[in-house]
Amino acid sequence: MTTTQNSRPAPDPPGGAAAGGPTGRVAPIDDPAPAVPGPATADATAATADAAEATADAAAVDAAGGAGALPTEAGQVSEKEARQVAEAARESAWDRPSFGKELFLGRFRLDLIHPWPRTDPAEDARAGEFLGRLRAYLEAEVDGAAIERDARIPDEVFQGLARLGAFGMKIDRSHGGLGLSNLHYCRALMLAGSVSPAIGALLSAHQSIGVPQPLKMFGTDEQKQRFLPRLAAGEVSAFLLTEPDVGSDPARLGTTAEPTADGTGYRLNGVKLWATNGTVATLLVVMARVPAAEGRRGGITAFVVDGDAEGITVERRNEFTGLRGLENSLTRFHDVFVPNSDVIGGEGKGLKIALTTLNTGRLSLPAMCVGAGKWSLNVARDWAADRVQWGRPVGEHEAVAQKLAFVAATTYGMETMLDLCCLLADDDRNDIRIEAALVKLYASEMAWKIGDELIQIRGGRGYETADSLAARGERPAAVEQMLRDLRINRIFEGSTEIMHLLIAREAVDAHLSVAGDIIDPDAGLGRKAKAGARAGAFYAKWLPTLAVGRGQSPRAYAEFGPLAGHLRQVERYSRKLARSTFYAMSRWQGKMERKQAFLGRIVDIGAELFAMSAVCVRAYAEKDTRPENVELADLFCRQARLRVDALFTGLWANTDSVDVAAAKRILAGRYAALEDGVLTPPADLPWVARWTPGPSTARDVRRRVPRPE
Repeated sequence: MTTTQNSRPAPDPPGGAAAGGPTGRVAPIDDPAPAVPGPATADATAATADAAEATADAAAVDAAGGAGALPTEAGQVSEKEARQVAEAARESAWDRPSFGKELFLGRFRLDLIHPWPRTDPAEDARAGEFLGRLRAYLEAEVDGAAIERDARIPDEVFQGLARLGAFGMKIDRSHGGLGLSNLHYCRALMLAGSVSPAIGALLSAHQSIGVPQPLKMFGTDEQKQRFLPRLAAGEVSAFLLTEPDVGSDPARLGTTAEPTADGTGYRLNGVKLWATNGTVATLLVVMARVPAAEGRRGGITAFVVDGDAEGITVERRNEFTGLRGLENSLTRFHDVFVPNSDVIGGEGKGLKIALTTLNTGRLSLPAMCVGAGKWSLNVARDWAADRVQWGRPVGEHEAVAQKLAFVAATTYGMETMLDLCCLLADDDRNDIRIEAALVKLYASEMAWKIGDELIQIRGGRGYETADSLAARGERPAAVEQMLRDLRINRIFEGSTEIMHLLIAREAVDAHLSVAGDIIDPDAGLGRKAKAGARAGAFYAKWLPTLAVGRGQSPRAYAEFGPLAGHLRQVERYSRKLARSTFYAMSRWQGKMERKQAFLGRIVDIGAELFAMSAVCVRAYAEKDTRPENVELADLFCRQARLRVDALFTGLWANTDSVDVAAAKRILAGRYAALEDGVLTPPADLPWVARWTPGPSTARDVRRRVPRPE
């Protein structure tokens, strides 16, 4: 029987393990095999790009634009090439403060988020007026149940949203948009998504990862003037990256952009899968590979492409378990001409543009998760107070009371994390790449748990459709639909597995910067010696700070009153998290890249600590105006501490190695007999459909929405 090397208990690694100094670095982290590919969003690529680690010649790859020569056949690249492309694309500099980065290093920098950031009252009033108009329109004109039944957002809704300016919420007013802050934009998405998650996804994909945001950050003045007013007025955009056989591994990108002989532009050829808004978009951001050549940088490049350009065929509108109104496409490009003027940021900059855009772009998805939490709390509270069993409302029975407490506390935690990330992003003085990734990860996982608990609270009615409930004369709470709609969030914009690796890569960045060459097989003795010297100096200063901290003082954070104990615990947890990470790096060295379950737990602990910190700071700021929030913050922190304790235990007491060994035997078919006795899916088709270059042979199914009058 295989034993696990992780089985011995060591909840808080002893200082002796660290005393000898670092023995290596984390090697490149792979995209986990079980990760499920999701709809085409920049985050899936971003996650892999951030999850990989630099190798000896990463600098050369970066100089080449994050990509080597075009593969002879799409998908035929080595593991090393894939990692080089991904690592070269990640944003490596840390020139602004990051609460999350410091937290993983054992430095509890509460001053970076306390006091709670303030907003501009004038902007609050302007955004409040828009949100009021949006709410009135959604209540009076949008039938979310009809969108679910028909699997289609009506043309009239597109037009109504355009008249309100909803397609230009993140576009500057100088280009015809509303110029909302991240905070108010997310509140608008939360409101729209509560009526129809498909509308929330439409607006989010259009503005957070579609044409507006990349152009806002990297476009030329001419590009902004040419495209942004159209988008603010109601034209829809989409982002096209994923391909039938390319999800989280951008090095395998098969769509090409061949420069034309006359030098005026490029010819795009390829197939893109899971393009949200792809069937209705008139402007596209397309990622394609430009072959490197003499005098030409080449590499993965971002293009703005006219959705009606000759050679584009929308071959399918894809259908999903939830988000039935989503306009999601399979799109083919055949010799599509794109002029030089429509390149965003220059050749070879495509993945870097996607990553930078997503530092704030990720915030849109948790906004809709928060909305789902609020909706669930309302349904759970009303139902649990009204439904009587055994002489008492069901909410008074302990089994249900625990679920109600979880839903309320977790919704408060998710909302607070999101609001804080938005406020930090809006003042533009913070690096929020870790924080934004944490809130995406945390909210998508917790919202799913909230939806599952809501179904359990509702019992059989939670499993019943809204139409069926209404037909009996009961309130049509679409709980089962909400669960179906929520499920994709654990895959959208980077699966949970990918997000764990993305954040883990950033969390250990400080270690890699000082100890990177120690175990690099391509590094010579000179580089190794220099790395050892750097590492010794860094750890001689850093390790002693992890032994004692402010959290050990019983008077620390006293101004927070009943929440002070939680902040002291966060400070202690933060140092313990850093010690655990260092101990694991010293123990496993280069093998750390394979310890994905361990890294996932490290990240989950960090997410809980970020959430605990945020709720304490927010509740303190609102203690006079909303004193009930102190109760919610305390409730959340008590629940979170139990989860953190379990995660710390799981770092060292687990079945990870046994599970990996078992998975190899499963893949080899050793237990195939266990599958006997059922009818399994037919094996006459491949798991991944292949595509070949050339003109489309399918009917174009694109949908063109009439412009608003």
